[in-house]
Amino acid sequence: MKGREDKKENDIFFLCSLIDYIARKTKNHRSTVVDSLGTKRLLKIYELADIYHSDNIDAVSDDFIEQAAIQTGNFDNVAMAKYSIPTHWDIGKVYKRLVLAIMKDEKCDAITAVQKAYNSFISEKIDDYNSSVFYDNPQNIFLAYKTGTL
Repeated sequence: MKGREDKKENDIFFLCSLIDYIARKTKNHRSTVVDSLGTKRLLKIYELADIYHSDNIDAVSDDFIEQAAIQTGNFDNVAMAKYSIPTHWDIGKVYKRLVLAIMKDEKCDAITAVQKAYNSFISEKIDDYNSSVFYDNPQNIFLAYKTGTL
């Protein structure tokens, strides 16, 4: 462990932030981006996150959008927001915490936990920037994920 947090936790943070960045850029739900990227690409991003993190995020996102043939959608949660908009880094941190909790609770690997987090009902709630879910206590977000209800 170098720095303030574990390297693998930081790699999850970058992966989640990149997912959000791609989703905003392509106007897609986060689950659509995760499903389009697929397990192999998600694993590649996770394993090479320290390299991608030092690259231009626009170039990195463009490469993965092209590789995964992610089409432009019609979900624009940034445009729908009435209030202050969290950055893709802010949302990456929210998802990182959820992914880590899923990994610990369900004893699964990072990519499986990412797929579970983004394909759960709580993802839609986190990505509604007009609600307060994205800045709620991480334990409450995980509990909502576990129970399927807010």
